[in-house]
Amino acid sequence: MYKLIVLLGLFVFLFSSCCDKYPECRKQEEQVVEKSMVDSLSRLTITESRLTPETLWKFGRVGGSVLSPDGKIVAFSVTRYDYTTNKSYTDVFKLDVTNKETKQLTDFIGPEFNIKWKPNGEKIGFIATESGDAQIWEINPDGTEPVQVSFIEGGINSFEYSPDGSRVLYTKDVKLDKTPNEIYEDLPLANVHMAEDLMYRHWNSWHDYKYSHIFVAKIKDGKVIDGTDIMEGEKWDAPLSPYFDPAEMTWSPDGKLIAYTCKKLTGMEYALSTNSDIYLYNVDAKKTENISEGLEGYDKYPRFSPDGKKIAWECMITPGYESDKVRLYVYDFESKTKEDLTVSIDQNVSHLVWDESGEFIYFISGVNATYQICKINTGTREWMQITKGPHNYTSFEKLGNLIIAEKMSMSMATEIFKVEEMTGKDEQLSYINKNIYDKVEMGKVEERWIRTYDGKQMLVWVIYPPQFDETKKYPALLYCQGGPQSAVSQFFSYRWNFQMMAANDYIIVAPNRRGLPSFGEAWNAQISGDYGGKNMRDYLTAIDELSKEDFIDEERLGAVGASYGGFSVYWLAGHHKKRFKAFISHCGMFNLESQYAATEEMFFVNHDLGGPYWKKPQPRSYRFSPHLYVDKWDTPILIISGEYDFRIPYTESLQAFNAAKLNGVDAKLLIFPEESHFVLKPQNSILWQREFFGWLDKYLK
Repeated sequence: MYKLIVLLGLFVFLFSSCCDKYPECRKQEEQVVEKSMVDSLSRLTITESRLTPETLWKFGRVGGSVLSPDGKIVAFSVTRYDYTTNKSYTDVFKLDVTNKETKQLTDFIGPEFNIKWKPNGEKIGFIATESGDAQIWEINPDGTEPVQVSFIEGGINSFEYSPDGSRVLYTKDVKLDKTPNEIYEDLPLANVHMAEDLMYRHWNSWHDYKYSHIFVAKIKDGKVIDGTDIMEGEKWDAPLSPYFDPAEMTWSPDGKLIAYTCKKLTGMEYALSTNSDIYLYNVDAKKTENISEGLEGYDKYPRFSPDGKKIAWECMITPGYESDKVRLYVYDFESKTKEDLTVSIDQNVSHLVWDESGEFIYFISGVNATYQICKINTGTREWMQITKGPHNYTSFEKLGNLIIAEKMSMSMATEIFKVEEMTGKDEQLSYINKNIYDKVEMGKVEERWIRTYDGKQMLVWVIYPPQFDETKKYPALLYCQGGPQSAVSQFFSYRWNFQMMAANDYIIVAPNRRGLPSFGEAWNAQISGDYGGKNMRDYLTAIDELSKEDFIDEERLGAVGASYGGFSVYWLAGHHKKRFKAFISHCGMFNLESQYAATEEMFFVNHDLGGPYWKKPQPRSYRFSPHLYVDKWDTPILIISGEYDFRIPYTESLQAFNAAKLNGVDAKLLIFPEESHFVLKPQNSILWQREFFGWLDKYLK
């Protein structure tokens, strides 16, 4: 069930926040709104003229869009919340590409997700929990005749039709390890976590004695027959934990092969390595082959060429470096060779899509803190950027000359667009949140380029309050990004929302400091081993430069951030030289020595910190640990964390709070017992926002 919950989070929260390099897709209890409330929730009344925490939870969250085989209809999901009850529902919608008409197709009690068109286009498939367990359902494109077609014991997590529609692959949890109660059968009430190796917990969950496996099943008389486990007895997950992203597996065009991503390591090896591989499973021969062997970093998201003669995937080549350049690799089945097509491209690739001819591969790439649709010629290696502008494209599908994409910006939650390839122009097709935009005024977002202390150019986003008055003086917030290597792009977050901050009459200064992607590999890589170095000077340069503006009150500056941004706030607290009057740190690293020994993905701290703190000589990164400078703290600080955060355990926040109070600094602590690295429950999130602005208003207004 855990994998299912994570997948629900993935579909609902994908690209909804970039406070860390991963999307908000951790463990979340998907609760259901009573269907008597559906109509009222879908016609929410917006009375506020500015964005509020409550309004954020009125947004319909668009995701999972898939284009029909004939290119006429987009099927997608919309998730809505009732924050008064902490409950939600997710339904399937359809959008007519020609006339832009949108229609809701499902109104089940539980959530519907993992939407797929049957290859013949006659049905829309999806996973629903209407009958209890998560199973595959199908419905006509007009919303009639919903039918459950799978009856897999224990339910499934995701699925995909084979190209001819005769089979499906699906993922399911398989229990392979004994629980403590099974080891000690006479102690049924005992409750303990037992570990003899590393990776006993990951992100926000302890090991649950189960593994996500891929199954292949036939479709007979319209029903899915129980499948065959292609990973029988193997103690590793496919797709990879902790996200279990179904996009990490796919069918070959002839339906004879399944390509999937897996990290076939356990324990300490798993914790120390990023070495996942691309595996090919031959459905008839029942044999598995590793085609990315020799590449020691992450290999993910395989995609077959239309003729099945080649396969592409996303590749990081540096072992242990989770933010390495993401390259486009192609494997040729005839020559059995693999090649990097993006040697000359100094940026990442994601979301690979072959065109029908196999001549081009389309992808999304970060370009100066925006995410754009691009393409590359597989023969000449020439590439071009198709779209431009201040936005993030987060996914897309291509059929002939038609590109249908999901797009967001700092001022707009995800909606569906049609993109014209020749010009890059787009046309909005869905208007799920028009009722909000018609009432709520957004602040202006401005792109500025600032010269750093050493003469480099740095992009800084400046977000202004609605009804901005240049004759007034406003307090300003320095936004410190997480990751650490995650661009301050045109993301729309449901918590770290710049428009929300601006609506509270703050100027937001959001620098793309060193250590962020979309500005070239060197700019992104610089931060490793230099946590308190050049990127911190970039922060100070940005706020100092913007503070020269007449409309910013340099006596009312604050700094806020999460994860690495939380670390940044702690570091600035000991080095800011009276610049700031208030700090907020969410899930930040306070003591790098304790962080090294308490986190779970050891490859991350080994790469970024240079190894363990007991190493002789000690890596220089530990000199940047904020706890070494807490005697210089002199500014009020709000500290926030969740007890289920295993990436940066909440004890880091406890240390920081205790140290602040013992040093006579005004401090406040928020610990959410049921939250992880992210605050996902509606009322917790609203409380978070109220405390966030309450703290800032106390010291900056």
